[in-house]
Amino acid sequence: MPPEEPAPAGRPTSAPAGPMRRGPPGSILQRMEKGQIRHVVAVGSGKGGVGKSTATALLATELRRRGLAVGILDADITGPSIPKLLGLTGPLTDRGEGIEPATSRTGIPTVSSQYMVEDEKTPVIWRGPLVTRLITQFFGGVHWGALDYLLIDMPPGTSDVPLTVFQTIPIDGMVFVVTPQDLAALIVKKAMNMARELHVPLLGLVENMSYLNCPDCGKRIDLFGVSQVAKIAEE
Repeated sequence: MPPEEPAPAGRPTSAPAGPMRRGPPGSILQRMEKGQIRHVVAVGSGKGGVGKSTATALLATELRRRGLAVGILDADITGPSIPKLLGLTGPLTDRGEGIEPATSRTGIPTVSSQYMVEDEKTPVIWRGPLVTRLITQFFGGVHWGALDYLLIDMPPGTSDVPLTVFQTIPIDGMVFVVTPQDLAALIVKKAMNMARELHVPLLGLVENMSYLNCPDCGKRIDLFGVSQVAKIAEE
């Protein structure tokens, strides 16, 4: 099947629900309403392989442990990880009030493109317009209910999907994930600058894979170089 024509099971079923509101002063953005969601927080980096999905799942788990209602929107359509991390499978259902999210055993509702394919090894081979349409449907067309936090697991890059998320979803702020390498630091700064330009506040920075302690001698080993998290946060 050609890339522009995905399998029927994975096609968005309708346009995104929910009214729109204007973006920051001076902008022409139209953002969807939050409904019963109090805070929307994106977790991203700009670079792949730094642990964005793991950080998202851990943040959600900790918020849930604190008694807060939290959900996860997996916006990495072509490389979804949240279902595997939380031990979830599809398919998603619609009972008339919107798409029903899949809920983890600890009570974390989630939506992901992984739930739309029969085999977890099946790739989602879609062009940009279909991907961005699905993102907006995952926010506005899902029956999230009342949430204290909705976390959005962002894909790598600064193109179609991140732009759609920033422009159409009412994000309250973003947490960035980075590793100590110079390359990762460079790319996360690009993502931060993109967020600033689109009026998305920077909430915090997580450095993943910072070091390990040798199991034999106890010595700290900086596998990917000296930590840069303090320097990046200061900038």
